[in-house]
Parts: sequence; structure tokens; C-alpha cells
Amino acid sequence: MSKKDKNKNNSSDELDQLLDQEVAVDQKEEQEAPKESALEQAQRELQEEKDKFLRLFAEFENFKKRTSRERIELFKTAGEEVMQSLLPVLDDFDRALKEIQRAEDDGLYEGVTLIHNKLKETLKNKGLQAIEIEAGTTFDADLHEAVTQIPAPTADMKGKIIDVIEKGYTLGEKIIRYPKVVIGQQ
Repeated sequence: MSKKDKNKNNSSDELDQLLDQEVAVDQKEEQEAPKESALEQAQRELQEEKDKFLRLFAEFENFKKRTSRERIELFKTAGEEVMQSLLPVLDDFDRALKEIQRAEDDGLYEGVTLIHNKLKETLKNKGLQAIEIEAGTTFDADLHEAVTQIPAPTADMKGKIIDVIEKGYTLGEKIIRYPKVVIGQQ
């Protein structure tokens, strides 16, 4: 073998070694790359699960707040139906008191007045309030229900309440029956 051939063989051996080293480095990088991508994938999945958990937790907190508000609102207005059914009884009591007062039977009047006041106080303690209106108050369609209009007795009574036919009531802040009124025609 000549020196040239030896040099060629050495060069070729060296070249083969270099290529083998590069292939080994590439293989090693390929092996490490999936590990990094697996780690990155696990981190990404962990982040997605954290996001899902946080969203679910926030949704649950909103649900708790909403149901709490609904429960409070239900307790406030739970007796609304019962209160509305007792309003005609209050109206009947008012009419009965007027009639008994005309009969001038003081004992009967006082007894019925005591029962009437006791019922009113009990309902008041449960949140029922009468809407106070007087003749001459300006009519407000948001607060009053106009039953009819009559010609105003004086010019200053035009558009104002002439008479209250039926009392109105609120339960808490909610109007459960609007007062029925007669207003002066303009």
C-alpha cells in the first residue's frame, strides 16, 4: 500500500468517523427532543387542567352566589301570595269599622278595632305596608292605578287624585297591590 492509498484510507476512515459522530449526535438530539416535547406536553396539559379547574371553581362560586341571592329573594317574597289573599280581609275590616261606627255601639266598635289593629300589626311585622295617599296628591301612573276620571271640582285638582277607592300595599320594597284611585279630568 502506498502512502497515497493509506492517506485515502485514513481520510476515509476519518470521514467515516466524523459522519458516525454526527449521526450519533443527531440520534442523541432526536432522543432528547422527544423527552423535551413530552415534558412540554405534560406542562401544557397541566396548564389546561389548571384552567379547567379554575373555570369550574369560578362557575361553582357564581352558582353559590346566585342561589344565595335567589334564596334571600324567596324568603323576602315567600309570603306575598298569602299577603295578597289577606288584603280583601283588611278591606272588609275597614268597611265593617265604618258601619259599626255609624251604629254607635262603642263596645262592638272597640272590639273590632282591637282585632283589626292586631291583624294590621302582625302583617306589618311581616313586611306589609299600606301606601299612604290623600286626595289632592298628584297622580303617578307608576304608583297608582286610575280606575276612572271625573271632571275636576276645581281647576287645581286637574290631574290629581280626587278619591281613593282601594288602598295599595307594598311587601318590602315591592308593590303587591296598586292603590285604585279616581283622578280629576284635565
